[in-house]
Amino acid sequence: MLVLVWLREVGCGRLRLLVSGSVARTVTRVVLAATVTASVLAVGGCSGDATLAPAFEPGDELLGGQVTVRDTTPNAFSHPAPGLERDQELLFFVGNSFFKKNWVQAPASTTARDGLGPLFNSRSCAGCHLKDGRGRPPEPDEVGTGLLVRLSLPPNERGEVEPEPSYGGHLQDQAIRGWLPEGRLRITYRERPGEFADGETYSLREPEISFEELSRGPMDPSVQTSPRIASQVVGMGLLEALPEATILERADADDVDGDGISGRPNLVWDRGQLATVLGRLGWKANQPSVRQQVAGAFFDDMGIANELFFHTECLPEEAPGCVNEELDIDSDDLDKVVLYTTTLAVPAQRDAADPEVQRGREVFWAVGCEECHREQMTTGVHPIAALNNQEIRPYTDLLLHDMGPELADGRPDFEATGTEWRTPPLWGIGLIETVNGHTTLLHDGRARNIMEAVLWHGGEAEASRDEVLELPKTDRNALIRFLESL
Repeated sequence: MLVLVWLREVGCGRLRLLVSGSVARTVTRVVLAATVTASVLAVGGCSGDATLAPAFEPGDELLGGQVTVRDTTPNAFSHPAPGLERDQELLFFVGNSFFKKNWVQAPASTTARDGLGPLFNSRSCAGCHLKDGRGRPPEPDEVGTGLLVRLSLPPNERGEVEPEPSYGGHLQDQAIRGWLPEGRLRITYRERPGEFADGETYSLREPEISFEELSRGPMDPSVQTSPRIASQVVGMGLLEALPEATILERADADDVDGDGISGRPNLVWDRGQLATVLGRLGWKANQPSVRQQVAGAFFDDMGIANELFFHTECLPEEAPGCVNEELDIDSDDLDKVVLYTTTLAVPAQRDAADPEVQRGREVFWAVGCEECHREQMTTGVHPIAALNNQEIRPYTDLLLHDMGPELADGRPDFEATGTEWRTPPLWGIGLIETVNGHTTLLHDGRARNIMEAVLWHGGEAEASRDEVLELPKTDRNALIRFLESL
């Protein structure tokens, strides 16, 4: 039976086709007629290449390749990668203890884990990444839930951002004895109603951030702020193991192919190599490696000096007491935490062969989500052999994309602009509620569920978001069911 519901131009000489209540991908220059079945009809983009979702095959549910575990309990994010060597397994569990245990104020006679602060956001890595999972926005008068706010001044003539003069690179809302916290973060929300094409209504919450009880007076009027939620930690080593060439395959900063997607890499400073390299981790791909990500979090979030980040100067009102050229965690112990976070296994997809899940995957591809949330890549060579040559499905391209003004923080980060964000991996997204007891998503936790996160997409993702708004409820449900299976 011939079924053409409508065709709509979306740029690049393309038309999107809605067939039997399901979205087809881009149609170039010509109006197509087709005999369709219950599956999504998908045809080529500007290049004319077919873009149907590849058929599901057994084994595709192993999102982390062989570095995958099958666990749907609250411990789903906390397993070591299968295939580790015996000494690596031992170091994994030692690193786990450093990750989860609280640090205390120095000097302490009962523990080697002292050196906390003097200012901090959490007493442990797990304080933000509970059970190796995801943080959330705080409730009023709550601290330490896994959200912090970056602070900076606008770029200077060299394009470099400077820390806020009184409060530094981010607000620290806790302090050791004898010190005052820098202040408190308060988030309020304004509801923004909307509706799908079929009339079903929804509401998005738009956050407004303010600071209270600032201990050093008002911030600079030109301060730029960027709230950042702590993400689940699984699979970081696999992302680190991806060859640079693989990541750059989809980079298209000038949108040469005209598909409306302009992913580009962030080039960042590697403190270990003393060189500018490709960024991979963090909300704006502003970290080059797991080691620098971990070391930076130790220092920025807990005040733990280490070989990459250490105290070198103080604000006048802080001296004496904050200059500390000694390390609070030595290189060997830092290595153990790095190995731990590098080798946390990825949970397997659940119900991967279920017809509704597969239908949702077809919709995911059909509306263009896979263009940024890249489904499949293969790792290269990594110092940890278990991560080598793994076919993984992280659903990210690790590139920066302009997500439009509504998600913009207005704050550059190396080469990332104030409207650009790295595509976050989707593996594990459906287990956040099980592990952490909430479903808040996006960089600041404004989305209360997966659909709200989709509906906040703008910029390069605006066309895909608009297609989701046009979907019938059965396809919307299938799309969410697929994402919840990851």
